[in-house]
Amino acid sequence: MSTTTGPQHAGLSPETTVVSAGRPERTADSAVNPPIVLTSTFLGTKATREGDRVYGRYSNPTWDPFEEALGTLENSELPALVYSSGLAAVIAAMSLLPTGGTLVMPRHTYQGSLVLAAGEAQNGRINIRTVDIANTEEVVAALDGAGMLWIESPTNPMLEVADIRALADAAHAAGALVVADNTFSTPLVTRPLDLGADVVVHSVTKYLSGHSDVVLGAAVTSDPELRAQLLTYRSLHGAVGGPFEVWLALRGLRTLALRVERSMATAMELALRLQDHPGVEAVRYPGLPGDPGHLRAAEQMDGFGSIVCIEVAGGADAADAVTEKVGIWLPATSLGGVESLIERRRRQPAEPVSVPENLLRLSVGIENVEDLWRDLDEALPR
Repeated sequence: MSTTTGPQHAGLSPETTVVSAGRPERTADSAVNPPIVLTSTFLGTKATREGDRVYGRYSNPTWDPFEEALGTLENSELPALVYSSGLAAVIAAMSLLPTGGTLVMPRHTYQGSLVLAAGEAQNGRINIRTVDIANTEEVVAALDGAGMLWIESPTNPMLEVADIRALADAAHAAGALVVADNTFSTPLVTRPLDLGADVVVHSVTKYLSGHSDVVLGAAVTSDPELRAQLLTYRSLHGAVGGPFEVWLALRGLRTLALRVERSMATAMELALRLQDHPGVEAVRYPGLPGDPGHLRAAEQMDGFGSIVCIEVAGGADAADAVTEKVGIWLPATSLGGVESLIERRRRQPAEPVSVPENLLRLSVGIENVEDLWRDLDEALPR
Protein backbone atom coordinates (compact mmCIF):
# COMPACT_ATOMS: atom_id res chain seq x y z
CA MET A 1 0.00 0.00 0.00
CA SER A 2 1.36 3.43 -0.88
CA THR A 3 0.89 6.11 1.74
CA THR A 4 1.68 9.78 1.95
CA THR A 5 4.36 9.48 4.65
CA GLY A 6 7.94 10.47 3.89
CA PRO A 7 9.42 13.57 2.26
CA GLN A 8 5.96 15.17 2.13
CA HIS A 9 6.08 15.49 5.92
CA ALA A 10 9.56 16.96 6.22
CA GLY A 11 9.38 20.20 8.17
CA LEU A 12 5.83 19.71 9.40
CA SER A 13 5.09 20.04 13.09
CA PRO A 14 4.38 16.84 15.05
CA GLU A 15 0.82 18.10 15.64
CA THR A 16 0.22 18.06 11.90
CA THR A 17 2.12 14.84 11.29
CA VAL A 18 -0.05 12.79 13.68
CA VAL A 19 -3.07 13.73 11.59
CA SER A 20 -1.64 13.60 8.08
CA ALA A 21 0.98 10.84 8.07
CA GLY A 22 0.06 7.34 6.90
CA ARG A 23 -2.86 8.42 4.68
CA PRO A 24 -3.65 6.65 1.37
CA GLU A 25 -2.47 8.25 -1.86
CA ARG A 26 -4.69 11.05 -3.19
CA THR A 27 -6.43 9.54 -6.17
CA ALA A 28 -10.00 9.90 -7.37
CA ASP A 29 -12.46 8.21 -5.02
CA SER A 30 -9.71 6.91 -2.75
CA ALA A 31 -10.49 6.41 0.92
CA VAL A 32 -9.36 9.07 3.37
CA ASN A 33 -8.36 6.38 5.87
CA PRO A 34 -6.37 3.19 5.19
CA PRO A 35 -8.41 -0.01 5.24
CA ILE A 36 -8.12 -3.01 7.56
CA VAL A 37 -6.72 -6.00 5.68
CA LEU A 38 -7.79 -9.23 7.37
CA THR A 39 -5.76 -12.05 5.87
CA SER A 40 -3.27 -14.61 7.12
CA THR A 41 -1.53 -15.18 3.79
CA PHE A 42 -0.87 -13.62 0.38
CA LEU A 43 -0.92 -14.96 -3.16
CA GLY A 44 2.35 -15.77 -4.92
CA THR A 45 3.84 -18.30 -7.33
CA LYS A 46 7.44 -17.22 -7.93
CA ALA A 47 10.45 -17.44 -5.62
CA THR A 48 9.98 -14.98 -2.79
CA ARG A 49 12.03 -11.80 -2.69
CA GLU A 50 12.75 -9.31 0.06
CA GLY A 51 9.70 -7.14 0.55
CA ASP A 52 7.17 -9.76 -0.59
CA ARG A 53 4.33 -10.12 1.90
CA VAL A 54 4.00 -13.91 1.60
CA TYR A 55 2.48 -14.60 5.04
CA GLY A 56 0.72 -12.72 7.83
CA ARG A 57 3.55 -13.18 10.32
CA TYR A 58 5.89 -11.20 8.07
CA SER A 59 3.74 -8.34 6.84
CA ASN A 60 0.29 -6.83 6.61
CA PRO A 61 -0.78 -3.70 4.67
CA THR A 62 -2.61 -2.46 7.78
CA TRP A 63 0.67 -2.17 9.66
CA ASP A 64 2.31 0.08 7.07
CA PRO A 65 0.50 3.39 7.72
CA PHE A 66 0.97 3.17 11.48
CA GLU A 67 4.63 2.20 11.17
CA GLU A 68 5.31 4.99 8.70
CA ALA A 69 3.49 7.59 10.83
CA LEU A 70 5.34 6.63 14.03
CA GLY A 71 8.68 6.53 12.24
CA THR A 72 8.06 10.03 10.93
CA LEU A 73 7.07 11.30 14.40
CA GLU A 74 10.29 9.94 15.90
CA ASN A 75 12.32 11.59 13.11
CA SER A 76 13.47 8.17 11.95
CA GLU A 77 14.68 7.62 8.41
CA LEU A 78 12.88 4.26 8.42
CA PRO A 79 9.35 3.12 9.33
CA ALA A 80 8.74 1.84 12.84
CA LEU A 81 8.02 -1.81 13.57
CA VAL A 82 4.80 -2.67 15.39
CA TYR A 83 4.77 -5.57 17.88
CA SER A 84 2.12 -7.53 19.72
CA SER A 85 2.83 -5.69 22.99
CA GLY A 86 5.20 -3.23 24.58
CA LEU A 87 7.10 -6.10 26.20
CA ALA A 88 7.42 -7.81 22.82
CA ALA A 89 9.16 -4.67 21.55
CA VAL A 90 11.30 -4.55 24.71
CA ILE A 91 12.58 -8.12 24.37
CA ALA A 92 13.19 -7.59 20.66
CA ALA A 93 15.37 -4.59 21.50
CA MET A 94 17.17 -6.50 24.26
CA SER A 95 17.89 -9.29 21.77
CA LEU A 96 20.29 -6.87 20.06
CA LEU A 97 22.61 -7.42 23.04
CA PRO A 98 24.82 -10.45 22.35
CA THR A 99 24.71 -13.41 24.71
CA GLY A 100 26.93 -12.71 27.70
CA GLY A 101 26.74 -8.96 27.16
CA THR A 102 26.11 -6.42 29.89
CA LEU A 103 22.96 -4.30 30.02
CA VAL A 104 23.03 -1.06 31.98
CA MET A 105 19.50 -0.03 32.90
CA PRO A 106 17.69 2.30 35.31
CA ARG A 107 16.88 0.95 38.76
CA HIS A 108 13.47 2.57 38.23
CA THR A 109 11.90 1.89 34.86
CA TYR A 110 8.93 0.03 33.45
CA GLN A 111 8.42 -2.93 35.77
CA GLY A 112 8.00 -5.35 32.87
CA SER A 113 11.40 -4.37 31.46
CA LEU A 114 13.07 -4.91 34.84
CA VAL A 115 11.45 -8.31 35.33
CA LEU A 116 12.21 -9.37 31.77
CA ALA A 117 15.86 -8.34 32.04
CA ALA A 118 16.17 -10.10 35.40
CA GLY A 119 14.83 -13.27 33.83
CA GLU A 120 17.34 -13.02 30.98
CA ALA A 121 20.11 -12.59 33.56
CA GLN A 122 18.89 -15.52 35.64
CA ASN A 123 18.97 -17.69 32.52
CA GLY A 124 22.57 -16.67 31.94
CA ARG A 125 21.99 -14.80 28.70
CA ILE A 126 22.96 -11.32 29.90
CA ASN A 127 24.43 -9.44 32.83
CA ILE A 128 22.69 -6.43 34.39
CA ARG A 129 23.95 -3.29 36.10
CA THR A 130 21.23 -1.04 37.50
CA VAL A 131 21.88 2.66 37.96
CA ASP A 132 20.27 5.93 38.94
CA ILE A 133 19.67 7.11 35.38
CA ALA A 134 19.52 10.75 36.54
CA ASN A 135 23.07 10.48 37.91
CA THR A 136 25.13 10.92 34.76
CA GLU A 137 28.49 10.19 36.42
CA GLU A 138 27.17 6.95 37.93
CA VAL A 139 25.79 5.80 34.58
CA VAL A 140 28.99 6.64 32.69
CA ALA A 141 31.04 4.70 35.24
CA ALA A 142 28.78 1.68 34.78
CA LEU A 143 29.26 1.66 31.00
CA ASP A 144 32.73 0.13 31.10
CA GLY A 145 32.49 -3.12 29.14
CA ALA A 146 28.72 -2.76 28.62
CA GLY A 147 27.00 -3.66 25.36
CA MET A 148 23.74 -1.78 25.82
CA LEU A 149 22.42 1.20 27.76
CA TRP A 150 18.70 1.27 28.48
CA ILE A 151 17.21 4.71 29.08
CA GLU A 152 13.76 5.71 30.27
CA SER A 153 13.19 9.42 30.90
CA PRO A 154 11.20 10.38 32.87
CA THR A 155 11.36 7.05 34.66
CA ASN A 156 8.40 4.94 35.68
CA PRO A 157 7.25 5.71 38.34
CA MET A 158 9.85 7.95 40.03
CA LEU A 159 9.96 10.49 37.18
CA GLU A 160 13.76 10.85 37.21
CA VAL A 161 15.09 12.69 34.16
CA ALA A 162 18.15 11.44 32.29
CA ASP A 163 20.57 13.55 30.29
CA ILE A 164 19.88 11.52 27.16
CA ARG A 165 22.43 13.16 24.86
CA ALA A 166 25.30 12.97 27.35
CA LEU A 167 24.50 9.35 28.18
CA ALA A 168 24.14 8.37 24.52
CA ASP A 169 27.51 9.96 23.70
CA ALA A 170 29.17 8.17 26.61
CA ALA A 171 27.57 4.84 25.71
CA HIS A 172 28.69 5.07 22.09
CA ALA A 173 32.21 5.96 23.22
CA ALA A 174 32.13 2.76 25.30
CA GLY A 175 30.90 0.76 22.31
CA ALA A 176 27.36 0.25 23.63
CA LEU A 177 24.03 0.51 21.86
CA VAL A 178 21.48 2.92 23.31
CA VAL A 179 17.81 1.97 23.63
CA ALA A 180 15.29 4.52 24.93
CA ASP A 181 11.82 3.71 26.18
CA ASN A 182 9.79 6.74 25.07
CA THR A 183 6.39 5.55 26.26
CA PHE A 184 5.94 8.23 28.95
CA SER A 185 6.99 11.17 26.81
CA THR A 186 5.78 10.18 23.33
CA PRO A 187 7.58 11.71 20.33
CA LEU A 188 5.55 14.89 20.81
CA VAL A 189 7.51 15.60 23.98
CA THR A 190 10.87 13.84 23.53
CA ARG A 191 12.60 12.44 20.43
CA PRO A 192 15.44 10.21 21.69
CA LEU A 193 16.79 9.43 18.22
CA ASP A 194 17.58 13.13 17.82
CA LEU A 195 19.44 12.97 21.14
CA GLY A 196 21.61 10.02 20.12
CA ALA A 197 19.60 6.88 20.89
CA ASP A 198 19.95 3.98 18.45
CA VAL A 199 16.54 2.41 19.09
CA VAL A 200 13.33 3.75 20.61
CA VAL A 201 10.66 1.45 22.05
CA HIS A 202 7.05 2.20 22.91
CA SER A 203 4.15 0.56 24.63
CA VAL A 204 1.64 1.59 21.96
CA THR A 205 -1.00 0.48 24.45
CA LYS A 206 -0.46 3.75 26.29
CA TYR A 207 -0.43 7.27 24.81
CA LEU A 208 -0.02 6.43 21.14
CA SER A 209 -3.30 4.51 20.88
CA GLY A 210 -4.67 6.44 23.84
CA HIS A 211 -7.94 4.68 24.65
CA SER A 212 -6.96 1.71 26.84
CA ASP A 213 -8.47 -0.73 24.36
CA VAL A 214 -5.51 -2.32 22.55
CA VAL A 215 -2.26 -4.02 23.56
CA LEU A 216 0.61 -3.27 21.15
CA GLY A 217 4.23 -2.18 21.12
CA ALA A 218 6.67 -0.63 18.67
CA ALA A 219 10.38 -0.15 17.99
CA VAL A 220 11.95 2.59 15.88
CA THR A 221 15.46 3.00 14.49
CA SER A 222 17.17 4.80 11.62
CA ASP A 223 19.81 2.06 11.33
CA PRO A 224 18.91 -0.38 8.50
CA GLU A 225 20.93 -3.23 10.03
CA LEU A 226 19.33 -2.86 13.46
CA ARG A 227 15.89 -2.63 11.89
CA ALA A 228 16.53 -5.82 9.92
CA GLN A 229 17.46 -7.63 13.15
CA LEU A 230 14.38 -6.31 14.93
CA LEU A 231 12.19 -7.34 12.00
CA THR A 232 13.68 -10.84 11.94
CA TYR A 233 13.08 -11.20 15.66
CA ARG A 234 9.46 -10.15 15.25
CA SER A 235 8.84 -12.53 12.38
CA LEU A 236 10.52 -15.59 13.90
CA HIS A 237 9.03 -15.09 17.37
CA GLY A 238 5.55 -14.33 16.08
CA ALA A 239 5.35 -11.06 18.00
CA VAL A 240 2.91 -9.52 15.54
CA GLY A 241 -0.07 -7.27 16.13
CA GLY A 242 -3.52 -8.03 14.79
CA PRO A 243 -4.62 -5.83 11.89
CA PHE A 244 -7.67 -4.53 13.73
CA GLU A 245 -5.63 -3.53 16.80
CA VAL A 246 -3.05 -1.73 14.67
CA TRP A 247 -5.81 0.09 12.78
CA LEU A 248 -7.26 1.21 16.12
CA ALA A 249 -3.82 2.41 17.20
CA LEU A 250 -3.49 4.56 14.08
CA ARG A 251 -6.98 5.91 14.70
CA GLY A 252 -5.95 6.82 18.25
CA LEU A 253 -2.71 8.38 17.05
CA ARG A 254 -4.69 11.01 15.13
CA THR A 255 -5.70 12.74 18.39
CA LEU A 256 -2.36 12.32 20.18
CA ALA A 257 -1.43 16.00 20.03
CA LEU A 258 -4.76 17.14 21.46
CA ARG A 259 -4.71 14.51 24.20
CA VAL A 260 -1.14 15.23 25.22
CA GLU A 261 -1.65 18.99 25.21
CA ARG A 262 -4.74 18.74 27.41
CA SER A 263 -3.39 16.13 29.82
CA MET A 264 -0.05 17.93 30.27
CA ALA A 265 -1.76 21.21 31.09
CA THR A 266 -3.97 19.47 33.63
CA ALA A 267 -1.02 17.55 35.11
CA MET A 268 0.84 20.81 35.66
CA GLU A 269 -2.12 22.41 37.42
CA LEU A 270 -2.73 19.37 39.62
CA ALA A 271 0.95 19.14 40.56
CA LEU A 272 0.97 22.79 41.64
CA ARG A 273 -2.11 22.31 43.81
CA LEU A 274 -0.95 19.02 45.30
CA GLN A 275 2.22 20.67 46.63
CA ASP A 276 0.08 22.51 49.16
CA HIS A 277 -2.27 19.68 50.11
CA PRO A 278 -1.99 18.60 53.77
CA GLY A 279 -2.50 14.96 52.82
CA VAL A 280 0.48 14.90 50.45
CA GLU A 281 4.04 14.47 51.72
CA ALA A 282 5.78 14.90 48.35
CA VAL A 283 4.96 15.58 44.71
CA ARG A 284 7.04 14.32 41.81
CA TYR A 285 6.58 16.12 38.49
CA PRO A 286 9.35 17.47 36.22
CA GLY A 287 7.30 20.57 35.46
CA LEU A 288 7.61 21.88 39.01
CA PRO A 289 10.48 24.38 39.37
CA GLY A 290 11.66 22.64 42.53
CA ASP A 291 11.71 19.15 40.99
CA PRO A 292 15.24 17.65 40.72
CA GLY A 293 14.76 16.98 37.01
CA HIS A 294 13.13 20.28 36.09
CA LEU A 295 16.04 22.09 34.42
CA ARG A 296 17.12 19.03 32.47
CA ALA A 297 13.55 18.31 31.38
CA ALA A 298 13.10 21.90 30.25
CA GLU A 299 16.19 21.58 28.05
CA GLN A 300 15.33 18.33 26.26
CA MET A 301 11.54 17.98 26.46
CA ASP A 302 8.72 19.87 24.74
CA GLY A 303 6.60 19.89 27.88
CA PHE A 304 6.79 17.82 31.05
CA GLY A 305 4.51 14.85 30.46
CA SER A 306 1.17 13.79 31.89
CA ILE A 307 2.23 11.64 34.84
CA VAL A 308 2.26 13.01 38.38
CA CYS A 309 3.34 10.97 41.41
CA ILE A 310 2.52 11.78 45.02
CA GLU A 311 3.45 10.32 48.37
CA VAL A 312 0.37 10.20 50.59
CA ALA A 313 0.58 11.10 54.26
CA GLY A 314 -0.22 8.10 56.43
CA GLY A 315 1.60 5.38 54.50
CA ALA A 316 0.42 2.56 52.27
CA ASP A 317 -2.98 2.14 53.94
CA ALA A 318 -3.78 5.81 53.46
CA ALA A 319 -2.69 5.62 49.84
CA ASP A 320 -4.89 2.57 49.26
CA ALA A 321 -7.81 4.41 50.86
CA VAL A 322 -7.42 7.22 48.31
CA THR A 323 -7.75 4.77 45.42
CA GLU A 324 -10.90 3.37 47.00
CA LYS A 325 -12.54 6.77 47.61
CA VAL A 326 -12.06 8.45 44.23
CA GLY A 327 -15.03 8.45 41.88
CA ILE A 328 -13.66 9.90 38.63
CA TRP A 329 -10.08 8.64 38.82
CA LEU A 330 -10.04 4.96 37.92
CA PRO A 331 -7.99 2.67 40.19
CA ALA A 332 -6.19 0.59 37.57
CA THR A 333 -2.71 -0.07 36.26
CA SER A 334 -1.48 1.22 32.89
CA LEU A 335 -1.50 4.85 31.76
CA GLY A 336 -1.84 7.16 28.79
CA GLY A 337 -5.55 6.77 28.09
CA VAL A 338 -8.19 9.47 27.83
CA GLU A 339 -9.35 8.51 31.32
CA SER A 340 -7.39 9.42 34.44
CA LEU A 341 -5.93 6.42 36.27
CA ILE A 342 -4.58 6.13 39.80
CA GLU A 343 -2.48 3.33 41.27
CA ARG A 344 -0.35 2.60 44.31
CA ARG A 345 2.59 1.12 42.49
CA ARG A 346 3.92 -1.00 45.36
CA ARG A 347 0.74 -3.06 45.24
CA GLN A 348 2.57 -4.74 42.35
CA PRO A 349 4.85 -7.42 43.90
CA ALA A 350 7.65 -6.86 41.37
CA GLU A 351 7.89 -3.10 41.87
CA PRO A 352 11.36 -2.14 43.24
CA VAL A 353 11.46 -1.71 47.00
CA SER A 354 13.05 1.71 46.48
CA VAL A 355 9.64 2.95 45.29
CA PRO A 356 7.87 4.34 48.39
CA GLU A 357 4.99 2.25 49.71
CA ASN A 358 2.74 5.32 49.81
CA LEU A 359 3.46 6.50 46.27
CA LEU A 360 0.49 6.95 43.97
CA ARG A 361 1.04 7.24 40.23
CA LEU A 362 -1.49 9.53 38.58
CA SER A 363 -1.97 9.16 34.83
CA VAL A 364 -3.78 12.37 34.00
CA GLY A 365 -6.44 12.10 31.31
CA ILE A 366 -8.49 14.67 29.45
CA GLU A 367 -11.34 15.26 31.90
CA ASN A 368 -12.13 18.69 33.32
CA VAL A 369 -9.34 19.76 35.65
CA GLU A 370 -11.70 21.04 38.36
CA ASP A 371 -13.60 17.76 38.44
CA LEU A 372 -10.34 15.80 38.73
CA TRP A 373 -9.07 18.10 41.48
CA ARG A 374 -12.28 17.96 43.51
CA ASP A 375 -12.38 14.16 43.30
CA LEU A 376 -8.75 13.81 44.37
CA ASP A 377 -8.89 16.51 47.03
CA GLU A 378 -11.88 14.90 48.74
CA ALA A 379 -10.20 11.46 48.71
CA LEU A 380 -6.86 12.56 50.17
CA PRO A 381 -6.38 12.52 53.95
CA ARG A 382 -6.54 15.74 55.99
